[in-house]
Amino acid sequence: MTDMKNSYITRLFVAMLLTATTLVSHAEEVCDVLQDAVIIGQDGGNTYLGRISSSFDRDSIFNEFGAYGNEFSGKSIWNEFSTFGNEFNNNSPFNEFSSSPPMLIKNRKLLGYLTSNESMKSAISPNLLKALCKETY
Repeated sequence: MTDMKNSYITRLFVAMLLTATTLVSHAEEVCDVLQDAVIIGQDGGNTYLGRISSSFDRDSIFNEFGAYGNEFSGKSIWNEFSTFGNEFNNNSPFNEFSSSPPMLIKNRKLLGYLTSNESMKSAISPNLLKALCKETY
């Protein structure tokens, strides 16, 4: 009985490792596609909200000292009191019901949307993006 249990645990562990490896691979693909994409608000003024890039880039949403990554900056999506960080604003990536969240644009092409709205296609949540890609660049 113990051998069967150990065998099962071993198979389960191997399956989990394979799944984790696949997920990491997909995360890297997502980050590769989104690298250097710009974030543009759909507020009528097409407000520039930063870039998905290295935390050393001054325009990066991952640069905690830059205007677009600082949680206290009015230009940052990470500032919960700013227009684009506020979960109630229709143009905010944190509004789970938004119909006009920020666009992700790279090489003049729309890649998708930055939104917490799970029903939108071609979209990624800002928190998932940060979890997947912040340390990648």
